[in-house]
Amino acid sequence: MKKLLAIAIKAAIEAGIEIMKVYTEDFKVELKSDNSPITIADQNANSVINAYLIKTDIPIISEENKQVDFLERKNWETCWIVDPLDGTKEFVKRNGEFTVNIALIHKNKPVLGVIYVPVTKTLYYSLVEAQKSYKTVLQQHYFSEENLMNVADEIHPSKNSSIIKVVGSRSHNSAETTAFIESIKAAEKKVEIVAKGSSLKFCLLAEGKAQVYPRFAPTMEWDTAAGHAICNAVGLKVMQATGKEELQYNKQNLLNPYFKVQ
Repeated sequence: MKKLLAIAIKAAIEAGIEIMKVYTEDFKVELKSDNSPITIADQNANSVINAYLIKTDIPIISEENKQVDFLERKNWETCWIVDPLDGTKEFVKRNGEFTVNIALIHKNKPVLGVIYVPVTKTLYYSLVEAQKSYKTVLQQHYFSEENLMNVADEIHPSKNSSIIKVVGSRSHNSAETTAFIESIKAAEKKVEIVAKGSSLKFCLLAEGKAQVYPRFAPTMEWDTAAGHAICNAVGLKVMQATGKEELQYNKQNLLNPYFKVQ
């Protein structure tokens, strides 16, 4: 599993290099059929990641790949789930809050997660079976396999806080989210809203900078899989809004139900 983690990390960092090449120049923004933005950075990063992961002989679900029919996918016990540039809206705004997400799924659950933040060279990664997640800020877009568990700092969620920090989306909000926040306030608890883009919202919880992330707006599996793995490895749960079960992956419909992380 560590070998697969190392490959995913290398793929994410190389994708980050391609993204930064575009980020520093003028670029064209197009709209996909669902009106979400896409740039050449999304496409270049996806090509780099595919080139790494295809060598593992594990099938890939990526936002920018043509999706395989579920009649074939349902037989995949293990697969990669990739978002080559999560937070394209943040990329277009040039606020730095975008990430590369790579997760390994086994029996519909995330078992490995990598999130790379190209602008700050910040790397998050986890092995769920080891129950550990890590964070490191790189000096350059490079990370050796030998340093996999040595140079990074292990991260942990916050156990107790007098103020409940609720993570909100930088670009997506909803009436349900507002109602959820009001319900916390009604319980006579102090609430602070922390706005973040992309999968960085999961990272805030995993490293103890927030306590809850309610998501009552649409997401796809590639938006959440890597963050889910990083949160699971430190004991946090990514539960469907009904509270009855965790998010599942490689479903027939790759759209996630609403969920809450804490």
